Amino acid sequence: MSTQNGSNKGMVPEARAAMDRFKMEAASEVGVNLKDGYNGDLTSRQAGSVGGQMVKKMCPVRTLQFARADRTAPGHQTIVTYRAAFLLEQRA
Repeated sequence: MSTQNGSNKGMVPEARAAMDRFKMEAASEVGVNLKDGYNGDLTSRQAGSVGGQMVKKMCPVRTLQFARADRTAPGHQTIVTYRAAFLLEQRA
C-alpha cells in the first residue's frame, strides 16, 4: 500500500472494487445517481451526502436515552442521553 498522503494510487485492486461497491450502495441509499467513472457533474451537496453516508456506516454512533427522577426538582423527570461512537483502530 502506498504511503502517500491524500492519494489512493497504491490501493489493492480488490480493495478498490469493494470501496466502489460501498460507494454505490451509499449513493443509492441517499438517492444520488452515480455512474461508473467520472462523476464531476454532481453538486457538492450530492457528493457530500454520499461521503457522509459512507462515514455514518463505517463509524456508527449508538444512542441510549431514558428518563430518570430529576435530582434538583422532586417529582420531575429529566431525560438522560448517552452517545457512544465506536472508532476503528489504526495500526501502523
